[in-house]
Amino acid sequence: MVKKLQKLSADKKKSNAQLSSTVKDSAQQIWLAGLGAFSKAQEEGGKVFEALVKEGLTIQRKTQAVAEEKITEATSRVTTMASDIGSKAQGQWDKLENIFEDRVAKALAKLGVPSARDLEALSARVDALAKGSKAAPAKVAAKPAAKAPAKKAAAKKAAPAKAAAKPAAKAPAKKAAAKKTATRAAADAATSTPSAS
Repeated sequence: MVKKLQKLSADKKKSNAQLSSTVKDSAQQIWLAGLGAFSKAQEEGGKVFEALVKEGLTIQRKTQAVAEEKITEATSRVTTMASDIGSKAQGQWDKLENIFEDRVAKALAKLGVPSARDLEALSARVDALAKGSKAAPAKVAAKPAAKAPAKKAAAKKAAPAKAAAKPAAKAPAKKAAAKKTATRAAADAATSTPSAS
């Protein structure tokens, strides 16, 4: 048994020597590989850095182009949405305005206030009456003018003192007579022309 142990210890010494030499060789190779990589990086480092910068520029340009495209697309979408919303809002305002106008018109009609159409119809009727009565006022005005000098002459002969004493009383009477003739002429014209309604 002692001999076996001695053999084993001798084998261990050989294996330990082999192991240590293998480790030394591996460490040496690793060291040399690191030195080679370092020198290679120093030689090609500038080239690699320039290549990376160029690649970064191309990627940056591509991303900027894509971003600008997306911004343009989003802007156009927002613009169309805003115009759609604006047109819808305008339509709603128009509806609201129409409702308000209708309600005001109904309230005014209940109060008896004439509408714009009523006023236009009345204006047209007045114009028609004025056109129809242009000939009549000339005839009516001619008759009182002819009678007036005769009345004045008769009044001067009959009572010059009475005319001087009551001038204020005759003026209202003349105005009342003129109003009556104008009213008659308008009534005659109204009955002779058909109504606009």
